[in-house]
Amino acid sequence: MNYKPIDLIASNVQALIDREGLERKLASGRRLRIKLGVDPTRPDLTFGHLVVFNKLRQFQDLGHTAIFLIGDFTTTIGDPSGRSDTRPILTPDEIAQNAKTYLDQAFKVLDLEQTEVRYNSEWYRAMSLADLLQLAREMTVAQLIERDDFAKRYREKTPISLVEFLYPLIQGYDSVMLRADLEMGGSDQLFNMLVARALQKNRGMEEQAVLCMPLLVGLDGNRKMSKSFGNYISFNDSARDMFGKIMSIPDEIMTAYRRLLLCESEEAIGRMSQMHPMEAKKDLAGRLVARFYGNDAAVGEREEFERVFSRNELPAEMAEIVLSTDRTSLLDALALSGAFRGRNEIRRLLEQGAVRVNNERILDPEYALSAGQGLVIQVGKKQFFSVK
Repeated sequence: MNYKPIDLIASNVQALIDREGLERKLASGRRLRIKLGVDPTRPDLTFGHLVVFNKLRQFQDLGHTAIFLIGDFTTTIGDPSGRSDTRPILTPDEIAQNAKTYLDQAFKVLDLEQTEVRYNSEWYRAMSLADLLQLAREMTVAQLIERDDFAKRYREKTPISLVEFLYPLIQGYDSVMLRADLEMGGSDQLFNMLVARALQKNRGMEEQAVLCMPLLVGLDGNRKMSKSFGNYISFNDSARDMFGKIMSIPDEIMTAYRRLLLCESEEAIGRMSQMHPMEAKKDLAGRLVARFYGNDAAVGEREEFERVFSRNELPAEMAEIVLSTDRTSLLDALALSGAFRGRNEIRRLLEQGAVRVNNERILDPEYALSAGQGLVIQVGKKQFFSVK
């Protein structure tokens, strides 16, 4: 079989614009500049980002440069992609802190030596109003309103700020400044990345190819993975939380997770599909945990999961609740744990029958606990507390 780099690059993508141009660039032997831009709107990267990082790492393994662009300036605008409202604006300190955590997490996947980190404030802070107006002349309102989210908000008479209208132009201009050969992003970024091609062409530059990765489905099995929906796995999740979250996904999305997160071959995916779904899911969870925390952690989390959920045994390690009085209500004890958002959440869990003491379901928030009884409180399936 004649292997070509383009075959690897084109695998598992949703869209590849200008494949012929990219293949020509790859064949040239030149070190290509592959752009990935992220706006540090939140402190954590999720496995939705991992899909794109995996593809970016493939380019690095082929000897190309990854340009990891931190949109510290564009974050002050708010990317409207895929949204029906305006994104809240962060303070400069929040943006700087989020950017730092993004970099710490990104290099769990990317090769530091082959990554060029840039910030788009480098050129936008120095841009004059005249420069911005000149850039704005390169697109019409009619072109911008073709964007699905803008069109939807316009039909529904939801406000669209002029600043948001400028966002595709500003993201596109990043590619001009970086002289990007290819830009990567989720499928919801396609419009913005095509704008970049137009801006490069206007300047007589070779147009960037555009590569869109599929959006990863979240833990609920329905919507895209997003912190806004609470259906996400983050790079910073503990090994235990990461393993447990993966075990919670619906069986039918395991194939997509293997293809996009582990980059498995179709042959390997076919073999795993012959396994019992529970065993296949444990394998998936173990391999993803191993990628972030190593094989020993993956083996340990699998053993812990099987002990608690397969054999109904207590976890090897539990958080402790230390009682300060001889008789403390169950509500007060759980509040002492610091694991809940407040007493109202604990009351809801009690009303739902989600709380057990020594395996007995308790509904009464005033149920009395005493120190020294060797009690174990279980909340839901995953939270265990030993009472001291």
